[in-house]
Amino acid sequence: MKRPAACLFDLDGLLLDTEPHHSKAWSQAAARFGLLLLPGQLLSLRGRRRSDNVDQVRAWIAEAGQAVPSAAELLAVQQPIVQRLLQGAVPMPGARELLERLRELQVAMALVTSSGRDAVERKCAPHPWLEFISERVLGDDPDLGLGKPAPDPFLLAARRLGVAPGDCWAFEDSLAGAQSARAAGCVVHVVPGADLPANVLSELRDCADHLLGSLAELSLD
Repeated sequence: MKRPAACLFDLDGLLLDTEPHHSKAWSQAAARFGLLLLPGQLLSLRGRRRSDNVDQVRAWIAEAGQAVPSAAELLAVQQPIVQRLLQGAVPMPGARELLERLRELQVAMALVTSSGRDAVERKCAPHPWLEFISERVLGDDPDLGLGKPAPDPFLLAARRLGVAPGDCWAFEDSLAGAQSARAAGCVVHVVPGADLPANVLSELRDCADHLLGSLAELSLD
């Protein structure tokens, strides 16, 4: 398989094991406003921008017939929970080693995440190896149009690196992210989470050029 001109990486659930923390924070925040989030709802929040998730959770609260909090009120509950939990996030298997190898090979890299700048800085601070990725497209990037699953994040990353999307390998774990990378025309590598139901896993397979058990399985030699 031809080596890529660039590699574009999601962050949550792909490089860092953060998804269980995000799900727990959204679940606890929604419960404060009378809504029990179901597993399928929590899965649908993965890979999306915080602002999009706020809108979605508020819509679910309204559908449940509960008093709907403002976006600020919902985040005032959710953010302290997730910030505390994320302090314990650990690298996903093979993530650090893959980034080190790409740096040795001088392959361009970009982070393509739905998280905003403040959240990314907090998540990355305990992990200096993430500084190997200097180019970053964030959820609150002023140059970004739509978030995942739209193709905009990956198209923006490829444009900033000066590489055609078709010459990029995109790495994702969520359905929204995989759909975004596929729509952008990247070569899509998916590392699905172990907790995914069969229907979501089937949709991920449809988006993937390559399905991996972990990043440790990928060989560049």
